[in-house]
Formats: sequence, structure tokens, C-alpha cells
Amino acid sequence: MTVIHTRITPAPVARALHAGWTLRAAAGPASDSIVEAGAVPATVPGCVHTDLLAAGLIPDPYLDDNEALLAWIGLVDWTYETSFDWAPDGHERHDLVFDGLDTVAVVRLNGNVVLESANQHRSFRVDVRETLVEGANTLEVAFRSPIRYANAQSLELGARPRPYPLPYEAIRKSASNFGWDWGIATYTSGIWRPVRLESWSTARIAEARFAATPVGEGGRLEVDVAIERADASGATLSLAAEVAGHRVELTLDDGADTAHLAVEVAEALRWWPIGHGEQPLYEASVSLLAGDAGAGDAGAGDAGDATVLDSVRRRVGFRTVRWDVAPDEAGTPFTLVVNERPVFVKGVNWIPDDALPVRVDRARYERRLRQAVAANLNLVRVWGGGIYESDDFYELCDELGLLTWQDFLFACAAYPEEEPLRGQIEAEAREQIARLASHASLVLLTGNNENLWGHEDWGWKQVLDGKTWGAYYYHELFPSLVSELAPHVPYSPGSPFSPVQPDGSAPHPNAEPHGTMHLWEQWNRRDYLTYRDHRPRFVAEFGWQGPPAWSTLVRSVSDDPLSPESPGMIVHQKAAEGNAKLTNGLLPHFRVPADMETWHWAMQLNQANAVRLALEHFRSSAPHTMGAVVWQLNDCWPVTSWAAIDGDERLKPLWHALKLAFAPRIVSVQPRGDGLAVVLSNDTDAAWTGELVVARRSFDGTELATRSAPFEVAARGTATVQVDPELSEAGDDAAEFLVATAGATPGEAGERGFWFYAEPRDSRLPAAGLSFESAAVDGGTEVRITASTLVRDLSLLVDKADPDASTEDGLVTLLPGETTTFRVRHERPIDEAVLTSARVVRTANELVAR
Repeated sequence: MTVIHTRITPAPVARALHAGWTLRAAAGPASDSIVEAGAVPATVPGCVHTDLLAAGLIPDPYLDDNEALLAWIGLVDWTYETSFDWAPDGHERHDLVFDGLDTVAVVRLNGNVVLESANQHRSFRVDVRETLVEGANTLEVAFRSPIRYANAQSLELGARPRPYPLPYEAIRKSASNFGWDWGIATYTSGIWRPVRLESWSTARIAEARFAATPVGEGGRLEVDVAIERADASGATLSLAAEVAGHRVELTLDDGADTAHLAVEVAEALRWWPIGHGEQPLYEASVSLLAGDAGAGDAGAGDAGDATVLDSVRRRVGFRTVRWDVAPDEAGTPFTLVVNERPVFVKGVNWIPDDALPVRVDRARYERRLRQAVAANLNLVRVWGGGIYESDDFYELCDELGLLTWQDFLFACAAYPEEEPLRGQIEAEAREQIARLASHASLVLLTGNNENLWGHEDWGWKQVLDGKTWGAYYYHELFPSLVSELAPHVPYSPGSPFSPVQPDGSAPHPNAEPHGTMHLWEQWNRRDYLTYRDHRPRFVAEFGWQGPPAWSTLVRSVSDDPLSPESPGMIVHQKAAEGNAKLTNGLLPHFRVPADMETWHWAMQLNQANAVRLALEHFRSSAPHTMGAVVWQLNDCWPVTSWAAIDGDERLKPLWHALKLAFAPRIVSVQPRGDGLAVVLSNDTDAAWTGELVVARRSFDGTELATRSAPFEVAARGTATVQVDPELSEAGDDAAEFLVATAGATPGEAGERGFWFYAEPRDSRLPAAGLSFESAAVDGGTEVRITASTLVRDLSLLVDKADPDASTEDGLVTLLPGETTTFRVRHERPIDEAVLTSARVVRTANELVAR
């Protein structure tokens, strides 16, 4: 009898190595209490700060001036250690895989150096089959001080221009981790993403890149795969790609380590940005099999008798994307086109949602992104001074229809092009392009934030004196890698950026008629009314500061008395001359209040008014202007900043301004020539028709003049109606206003916009006359508010009544006799008298009336 021996390939095993870690200070200026504590329990994934907080060894860095008290953490070398048992399991390969190390680390397994890393923005894989021992194994990750390393690298590579003291450009670590004009400096170290031991045999999928493209009524999924083999045996391998019930198999040529598969799908629904359609996503996969394709008679979703060596899964959406930059008579547009439909971008800039990013999980991402959706946003730009967010972020954007614009991680500095950075940057970029390119939400990769502009205008050329500054990355390396790895993803060398002209000339990178533009003169030096002086093709950054919610402020700053200039307030204001700019920006519109709570409200309202005015102006210029990306959606700690959502996740009045200005249909009144015009913006798929009524009224509600006419605005269109001179000119600037109402019917209020002939401080706006009714509803309280006077920007600062309360209603302007309803969400009971108190109920009126 003949016995045939068949080798069975064991299934691959991934073992998380997250248990039993300890952390200790290895060298540097650690406090006596830290040294005496010795090794403390460590959480992985995690960082030094979260472990020391859990051990009770440091105070909360976000409170008062604890940032300065804890700056020594970034000067210390830290060591993580754990042990784990291992026994041979029949696999040929055993790889130690780190998804993220922050940042400069030496990894030892059983005392042997297996990895030296210096890049937070990439993963690392090490073959450790010769280093593992049967039984107990010791794993150590020794981190070097990021501050000391960055300083040493800056000396080695040569100093480069940057806006802040520490040389963040000399280390591949989140730039804002060293502090920013809205951010605390934490100088983190740690195993900040998962670590595991992967055991496998024969071969594995080293990289899989998915691209889903519509074709007719169906689509095509293309998958590019890179294979790593355990040895040089040349075993026969095959691949199977699947999507939407369709499957394609391919046998690899002997020794081949790359392959391309294409799966045709007869019917595939289109993926659309939010506000333009649905977001259907399809499960897609590619599997690596031992043996020839079809050897196991596998059907769709079934590998038959074939051994699955490895597999990768993604959720894909079928859509096309491009940016129209064809020159026109006005310059160079920058218009997003999805599925051949132009999309007006309603965007926000995103920074890390916590200065200790390990604390941001999928649930927190979802809360933040759903807040973005509720504010009528359709795009989030991941700014280049932060991090590449986790897969959860991009998956949620796919699901919600939120477009993503991803900067490569370079911001506001000149970056060396020499080794060791050069090689690390290429490896990082390759990995991130391959990781992100499958996402339906990804519509743009950008080389950097403001570095092209900085090189041109910020005096860099003289300081650099011939040294490299990053041009190779933005103009050569990144476009080459995108073309190689993700040709379906658009790329721009920077933000701002002006495309090269047909004659070969290169406009200034922040030129208003071309491409993308950043507008910062208003915040820094000019009144926000001057936003109307600009007609950019696309605004990628602009913004205005305001303090966080009151509850956030008083939780994080314990100054007594609390004032705009008290010590803790200054610590939690990172912008250069930030408070002076707040004051200078307020004074053209309101006087500076004397008491702290009214100062807080005035600055929050001014922030909201500044951004809303700008957004309504930019929308009124469509399709000349085809997008605005506000700085910024979120905060990473409690701070006075440009954010719409503060560091404790609370909505600021700015959030309500975004919601109103980015509503599907809006009416705004804009200066045009020597008069005024009503602009109707319709960002829906249906034509907007009805009657437009424009009335000039006195503050007591009396109608002084009125005109009406039918209107029609095409789907996704804009219509401008010039205002009659009798309406555009007031008889008494200080006591009159214009209101334009579009589409009102007996059952619908329609949309309306206002024009006030004088700034609030120069008007005779009366004290707000308000009456209240409240009723308990599921999940909270409804508050009905009726005005007996003209009331501007009515808002409820509900966190003052209950720190956990929230409302998505705000900045309501009421005419005398009108009523509005606020829905307040809360779990604990709230006394109606508190909820309708003067501390909670705020308007522009009390900033004027006296």
C-alpha cells in the first residue's frame, strides 16, 4: 500500500500583544515621584501621558497651566516592557507588527534589537522567527525623547524655517504635538496603535489596493496585490477577488509577487456625497489561495477545498471624481465633480480630536462626524499638521457621505529632503496612499499645508540659503506615487495652490483668481466685512476665533476671578496676540462687555457672525466660487480657538452659523455695485420656485416699503435679484432693516435673509422682549420663545443649565410677534427658570441696548 503525505498549511494567526505592559522612565528629568514609582502598568495602544494619568502620577495636562508643569515628559526616555509565551505552531514565519510607534524607538525581543524606528506615521513589520524562544519571551520598546531627537536631527540636517520654536520638521511626528496656535504641546511617546504577532506560512498579502469605478449601469472593481512569500520555494498560488456576488480568480505565474484582478459588476449603484444621493457600499475582498485558481471548484464567496492563506476586505463605493481646473475667462476654477456633477464644497478643516490621540475611538469619531453632518457639511479636510486618522474615520466618512481631503503630513515649515527623512517619507507615503485610496469618500490628496505659500512669501528663501525645503516631495515624489498606486485619486501639490497656466507660467500659490486660497488677513488684521472684497475660486482655509462653551471653560480654567486676561485664560489662548485680535475684531460690531460671561458670549457670537457672513458671501458667488472649507471643525483640548465644536465636544455658536450658512437653500442679502441684491442659493436636485418678498421695516416691525415677485432657481443653482433703491436705502440706518423671504406659503415659513443698515453697536436695537413656554418631550425639553421686539441671534447656552445638555437650534432672528422653538436634549431634569434665565438665553440685543 502506498501512503501519500499531504502537507497541510495551517491557517494564519494574528495574536494581539496588548497585555501585561509596564512603563518606566529610563533617562532624563523625570520627577522623584516618577522615579520612585518605578514600572507602572501601561495600556497598549496608549501613550505615556495616559499611563501616568491612570497611575495618578501626573495631573490632567488640559487643566490650568499643567501643560508647563508636564513639559518634562517630552525630555524623558521611556521604556515599555511585556512578556508573552510562545510555542512553535507549524508556521514558517512569525512577524512582529507595530501599526504605530510614537516615535523614536528601539525594539528588543529577548534582548535582541529587532527594529529601530523614527516615524509615527507608518507601520513596521519584522521577521522574528529566529529571535522567538519557546516559552517566555520578553518584548521591550525603548522610546527616546522626541524633543532631544528632533533637536539633534535639526543640527544634523540644518535648521529650517518654521513658525514655532521646536524643529518639528526634523522628525516624522505630528507637527501639532509640539504645540500650535490652538494646541497644547504634549510631546507624546508610546505604542499608540496595535501591536501583534502574526504567524503565517507559504505566502501572505503584503498590500492590496482596491479601486471601484462605474461602468455604464454597473461597475468594475480593480485590485492590485503584492505578495510576500515565506521562502523561495515557488509554491503555486492563486488569487480570488469578489464584490457584489461576482468573483474572479487568477493563478499567479511561478515566482510572481504582484498581480492585477478586475471584477465586472453588471449592476452597481452610484455612491454620492451627502446631499446629492445615497451612499451604497459593497463588500469587496481579495483572497490568497494555495494552488491553482479553481482547484477547489469554488463558487462566489466560497474557496472550496482551497487553502486560504490570507485575505483583505474593504467596503467600496462606485463613483467617479475629478477637479475641474480648466482655465476660464476669470482664471482657474477649482471645482469638485463627482459622477460628473459639480459639487459646491461645504467643508471644514479637521485637526486631531484629542492632543492625546490614543483616546479617540470609533464612537468618538462617529459623534464628531455626525455633528459635521448635522451642520450641513459635505467635506472634511484632514490637515497636514496632524495625523493620518485611523481606518474608523475614513470608514465612517464613506458611510455618512462626508467627502475627505487628505493632506500629506507637512505643515507651515520647510522640510529637509535628505536622509533619513527622505526614505522614511517615501515609505510613509506609499503605505498611506495604499491604505486610503479605496475609500469612496477620498476626493483629494494634497502635498502640504501652506508650504508653497511660505516658501514664496514668508522669507524662507533667504533663510534657507540654498537648502532643500520639500519641493521634491510635493512636485515629484508624491505625484509619482499617487500615479503609481492610486491613479484614480486626484492630487494637488499644496494648499493653497494655483495650477500652472496654459502658457507654462505659475501664478502665486495663494492667487485669488486661481485654484485654492487661504484667507487669513481678516482674522489677523482686517474687519470681517472685508471678506466681501474677495471672490476666490475656492477657499480652503479661513476662520475666526471664539472661546469654548462656558462649561468647558470653567472646567479647564480655575482662575478666581476669571477674566479674559487672567493667567489660565492666557494659557488656553495659543494664538499670537489672540486676545488683542478678538477685541479688535469685535469693536467694529459691538462694544467690549465689562463682565466675563457677557464678554464670553460676545466673542462667541462675533466668531459665528464673521464666518456666517463669509460663507453666505462665498455661496452667493457660485459657480465662480465653488467651495469653502472653514478653519476648523474641532478642538484637541479646551481652548479659545477657531473651532465650531470645543474640546469637550460641545457645540459653539459657530456650529449653528455653519448649519445656517450651509443649509440646502438659503437667502442672503449682498452688496452689489451701489445697491443691494437678494441672492437665492439652491443646493438641491429640485428647482426652487415661489414668491420673493423683500421688505424694509423699522425695528418695531412696521413695514416701510415692500416689493414682491415670482422667482425660480435651477437645481444646484444661484439666482440674483437686484433690490429696488427704495428698499436698499434706509430712512434711518440705526433703526431699520431689510428682510427677504423666499417661498413662503400658508403652511411654510420659507427661507429668509436679513440686511441691517448699521452695525449693531451703531444701531438702536432694543432690549430683547421675550416670553417662554416649555414642555417635556422625549429626550429633553421643548422651549417656545415668543418675541415682543426685534430679537437678533437668539441662542440658548444650555450647558450653563446642565453641562451635558445640548441643542442644535441657535442664532435665530425674530420679528416682533414671532415664535420659535428650541429642542434641548438632556437626561437630568432642568428647572425651567434656569433654562430660560438671562445667563442661558442670549441675544445680540443685550450687547447693544443700554
